[in-house]
Amino acid sequence: MREDKVLEMIKTNPIVIKNIENPSDEMKLMAIKKDGIMIRYIKNPTSEMEDLAIQSNPRVIEFIKEPTYDMKKYVVSKIWNTLEFIDNPSEELIIIGMKQKGYAIKYAKNPSEKLQKMAIEKDYDSIKYIEKPSEEIQFFAIRINYVALRYIKNATLNAEVLAIREDESAIRFIENIDDNKKILFLKSNALVMKYIINDLSMDSVEMAFKEVLSKETVRDNYVRDFINCDSINEKYGNISMDKIIFIYKYGSKTCKKIAVDEKLNMM
Repeated sequence: MREDKVLEMIKTNPIVIKNIENPSDEMKLMAIKKDGIMIRYIKNPTSEMEDLAIQSNPRVIEFIKEPTYDMKKYVVSKIWNTLEFIDNPSEELIIIGMKQKGYAIKYAKNPSEKLQKMAIEKDYDSIKYIEKPSEEIQFFAIRINYVALRYIKNATLNAEVLAIREDESAIRFIENIDDNKKILFLKSNALVMKYIINDLSMDSVEMAFKEVLSKETVRDNYVRDFINCDSINEKYGNISMDKIIFIYKYGSKTCKKIAVDEKLNMM
């Protein structure tokens, strides 16, 4: 068949290159120009063909046996998860990928804490791709968004407490919570009571509140949350008296001052 006829066929449907024995360079280039993925059917492509294919479709790097470093940089800058097709990507390539998506960290072997933090800053849930993150890294992610706790395997107790302090609903991401943990979480955030309203005895609940509210270092928002949380109530049997009376009886001077201010704000 005449070459011009073959070229016309390739132009119409580039996949035909797959079935042509010993295609000319012109045929190969035509197929690649129409669809970069066609390079997978071309034996011994030239560097020109490889460059053309990558510009057409960065994912074709999967089919290039020995891509240059510049090729790698180009494809990752266009599509971050082309890192999947690059053996042992350098830190520079990982960073290029992470500028688009923090998930690029999953292609890094033994990433430094600097890289881990960069990934988490980009996408907090990137922590799910970090194997055995240190407590510092767990804290870093949780401070950005408490929901990061959901993506941490075997989070430390301190990380769980931090997440609870950030938002009481973090308790939804914690499994196997015994009574001791419930009390610890309640001491960290009074609003946790919404999730454990009838789980603990009144004595243990009041003891926890006494411990926190009696301190001069009690956090402002803890006192206000204690006062405003509807789930902490005599009618639920988790406290034996009105909360303002409880503060008057057991609260520190700091606690009482915050309580007075909160009541004035409510008037």
